[in-house]
Amino acid sequence: MITVPDGFGAILGERAREWRAALPALAAEFCARWHLAPDGDPLTGNVAVVLPVRRADGHPAALKLTWLDDETRQEPAALRAWDGRGVVRLLDHDDAGGALLLERLDHTRSLDGAPIEEALAVAGGLLRGLRVPAGPEFRRHEFPDLVAENDALGGPLPAALVERARDLGRELARGAGGTLVNQDLHYHNVLRGDREPWLMIDPKPLAGDPEFAVIPLLWNRFGEPAGDRGVRDRFAALCDLGELDVGLARGWAFCRAVDTWLWCLDQGLDRMAAAVEAIARALPPR
Repeated sequence: MITVPDGFGAILGERAREWRAALPALAAEFCARWHLAPDGDPLTGNVAVVLPVRRADGHPAALKLTWLDDETRQEPAALRAWDGRGVVRLLDHDDAGGALLLERLDHTRSLDGAPIEEALAVAGGLLRGLRVPAGPEFRRHEFPDLVAENDALGGPLPAALVERARDLGRELARGAGGTLVNQDLHYHNVLRGDREPWLMIDPKPLAGDPEFAVIPLLWNRFGEPAGDRGVRDRFAALCDLGELDVGLARGWAFCRAVDTWLWCLDQGLDRMAAAVEAIARALPPR
């Protein structure tokens, strides 16, 4: 039913070896439980497999089997809270098994392939429309000690820049609001749908400020247009379209850029490191 491709889940390392081996059996178990028939080849992301299926009534759906961690565990709760408004609809789920039955979307058409003006307009609409209160079950962002991380890497970033990002990030985290936020909203994860033209998938939810969600929309499709002016223009457009607090969005973008810059250097992701460096330098806090 599912053949797991070589290399799938490599980002998880050996800790997920048994889970990867169990995926074919898990797919069979949930297809039987929810009366699903496979309806296409499985798709894989970094930490999940998605199998196109048809329900007993013939309607298309998607069975998602995901590795459970702090970022993925609360996806069903977030989808329930958003209740299909701009977001893929949750049809059923099993928390213990990491299984979600979802409305099927067109995975071949995402905002990554749409004109950037359309992509920004849709993203701005999501930044506005996803604002619902986060329940107490949702985790809050705890900003890391970037100074310690920079020191552990041998100090590749200027100490003053890192200290400013750490202190501001912790201040922002302490004062963050209680909105349900997708910290990983980006163009690849907004797909063409039937019920609505574009629907978000694969949220990584937390409770906080809507402005926290801006930066993935800057580092994805980076360079359209190029340069500092391009970063600032896109940032301004997202704040306007998303009805965001510009100062708060700028602070979160800077702090998250420095945080991600250090992570990229640690992981050897040079291209993304260059993108987040450019964002940090283009959007210093005021």
